[in-house]
Amino acid sequence: MNVPPVGSKSSSTATILILVLVIALGCMVVCGGVLAVLLIPAFDQGREAARRTQCANNMKQIALALHNYESAYKRLPPAYTVDENGNRLHSWRTLLLPYIEQNNLYQQIDLSKPWNDPANAILKTVSIPTYHCPSSTTSKEMTTYQIIDDPTSLFPGSKGLAFAKVSDGLSNTLAVCETDDKDAVHWAEPKDQSLATYMNPVKGAHRGGRNAAFGDASVRFLSDETDATVRQGIATVAGGETVSIDR
Repeated sequence: MNVPPVGSKSSSTATILILVLVIALGCMVVCGGVLAVLLIPAFDQGREAARRTQCANNMKQIALALHNYESAYKRLPPAYTVDENGNRLHSWRTLLLPYIEQNNLYQQIDLSKPWNDPANAILKTVSIPTYHCPSSTTSKEMTTYQIIDDPTSLFPGSKGLAFAKVSDGLSNTLAVCETDDKDAVHWAEPKDQSLATYMNPVKGAHRGGRNAAFGDASVRFLSDETDATVRQGIATVAGGETVSIDR
């Protein structure tokens, strides 16, 4: 009678157990990888939602700063300041610095000279978190938070406008709106989006649209699908249009 070698049964059992463990481990790795791939979009969406919320908070701070400025000077800051020859010097964003807890920086700026003059070299690399959308791919000192530089808007040029002049109603009048990354500027630069740029958006930093602050200090999401008539209506202060944007 043939007698099986001693330990052969236990060796076979051990081999089977090892194979089972290897297969199980492989399944776990594969399933884990699949699960990770499935969760990535949801994770990215969650991060973008958080960035969009922070962006809205930034714009809320800007809108409230505009109100505080208007309360102090009885008019909004001009879109830009100019010298005696009409050359642009500084942005409205520079004038708002004391109202967004940046008064120390404001005190170091020579407002009589251009923002990029050597006398204002300190501004070149300074970033202001309130002026930078966290979803923007631009450098930190750049901003996509811009007013509409147009005679019919809330910022008609080098003269500040009083809220009392807004006959369309503050809740129906755009104050600040995000623009595309390609149109970003240094926050101190006296340059903003034109009415044409605003009316023909390419792609904002957020999926499906961009944040916008209105004259009443409310912040709403302006969809890329917003009708052109509505976009035009909220851009003007005295157009007489009847428009509505969901809060």
